Amino acid sequence: MQPIHYVIIILVLVIIFLAVIRANSKDFKLEINKLVEYLGGKDNIIDTEVEMSRFKVTLKDVTKANKEGIMKLGAKGVVEIEDQLKIIFGKDAKKLKKYIDELK
Repeated sequence: MQPIHYVIIILVLVIIFLAVIRANSKDFKLEINKLVEYLGGKDNIIDTEVEMSRFKVTLKDVTKANKEGIMKLGAKGVVEIEDQLKIIFGKDAKKLKKYIDELK
């Protein structure tokens, strides 16, 4: 094979890689928007914290939260303590906090 073929193959692989990353980030943002909706909207969110794989959110009105919807987004568990929800999301917990903090 000529060197130009290698360059073309590498360029195609890079384009595919970037397309996959871009598609995943859009899906992640859509999930975050749904999460905010399931938490009762951005005006219902007072504070967010991350503890390891847990995403802790303090809400104005915890009754507005849709725990079943949150579980459908991939949460491994949701615990309600007073005005807080502790949601186990795994490695994405830090990303969630970052995006939700940017919305506020």
